[in-house]
Formats: sequence, structure tokens, C-alpha cells
Amino acid sequence: MATAGGGEEATAQRILRITDIIDEPLQFTAPIGGYEEMPLVPLEKAVEPLVSILQAVKSHAYVAKQKCENPADGLTQDESASIMLYTMGWKTLDKCLYVALNNALRSPDRQQSLEPWYLFLRLFLNALFRLPSLPKTAYRGVKLDLSERYTAGKTIVWWGFSSCTTAVSGLDQDNFWE
Repeated sequence: MATAGGGEEATAQRILRITDIIDEPLQFTAPIGGYEEMPLVPLEKAVEPLVSILQAVKSHAYVAKQKCENPADGLTQDESASIMLYTMGWKTLDKCLYVALNNALRSPDRQQSLEPWYLFLRLFLNALFRLPSLPKTAYRGVKLDLSERYTAGKTIVWWGFSSCTTAVSGLDQDNFWE
């Protein structure tokens, strides 16, 4: 997760990213399709169809792209900026790109809900697939007992992008469980 810093807003965003597992529908449905046929376009073009969903997306995309001028990760500026845009916290949590995208991915009619996201998904997923895999243990947290929903041996598909932490101590903070 790329969000750093302190303050109540930053803490709320970190907690929301890790605990939104409760929103996963746990229904095994067909994979999404259509985005992979889209052309790779600059970030500015990829977010144009999202303006009706997220009015501030263009300005956040501009900031993300400026911050990714010379990416050290081997990605293009647009690819790196698409990841940064996803991880950026916005002033209103429910208007963050990651919240809106995950809502569309988890929607019962997600194929239709995702159509405006196709250009962004093409760029974003291309960027993620180009990053090296890292063998790590990842943790998520939630304030509920979900053991009945997640049983051993059962195949689980999470449709939303999942933010995790590699340090379980991040889940031990007093304000995490409040």
C-alpha cells in the first residue's frame, strides 16, 4: 500500500483498505472480460470515462502522473501513475478511485458496471502484471469472525483488489480494532 503519513484521515484509509474483505460477495462467477481488448492509452485518456463516476479523477490522475515522472520500477510513467492513482487517498473516502473500482468489481452486474473502467483496468493490470512477484505472507484484518465464510479447502475468489500488510503488527494498533 502506498499510502503513508499520519493523521486520522490517513489511518481511516489504511484501515478501510485492509478491512473491506467483508464486502466480498464470495460468489463464484465468470471472469471479467472486455478490458483486455482495449488499447493501452495514457493515464489521462484512461480516466476520461470515469469522470461521471469520480468527478475529481482527472486532477488526481494529473498529480499521480507528476509524481511518477521517472519511475524506478521499470514501468512506464503512465503504468506507474495508474498504480499510484489507485493507492491515493482522496479527501472523501467514498469518492476514492480504489473504493469505486472495488465496488464495480464486486457488483452483481459487474460486467456492465466495469465498462467505464476498461481503459483504466487495461493500463492498471498491465502495470501490475509487469511487476515482479514477491513471495511474502500477507495479512488482512476485519473486526468480525469470518471463519464460517472462509473454510479450509474451499476455493475463494475475491473480485476486488485487496490491500494487505506484510507486518501483522500493523493490525495490532489500538485504533485498528476500535
